[in-house]
Amino acid sequence: QVQLVESGGGLVQAGGSMRLSCVASGRTGRNYAMGWFRQAPGKGREFVASIRWRDDATDYGDSVKGRFNISRDNAENTVYLQMNSLKPEDTAVYYCTAGNMISRSNNLYDYSAPYWGQGTQVTVSS
Repeated sequence: QVQLVESGGGLVQAGGSMRLSCVASGRTGRNYAMGWFRQAPGKGREFVASIRWRDDATDYGDSVKGRFNISRDNAENTVYLQMNSLKPEDTAVYYCTAGNMISRSNNLYDYSAPYWGQGTQVTVSS
């Protein structure tokens, strides 16, 4: 069982930056990874980013590539999401997740996340 506690979030103006953090209580499996999903009002959950612990492999959703950066602190079992050049459409509840990240061909990954945090609100004003 992995428990996740998020911090960060809040209100920021468009074009600004924000960093989310998430501490995990445990870690399992060779392909252990942590990541972020988000859900905007009236929309489905959207994959944001993930990072695999053993080799720092990362993956990003198309809508955040080039603007967001995911990183980790192995000693603290913490994952970070640095969000830059924020847009109003980035407004959502952001969920920290943990699970497994499997490599596919052509530098693609499958990320499955059975563990979820409680979510933190990010609001980007125009």
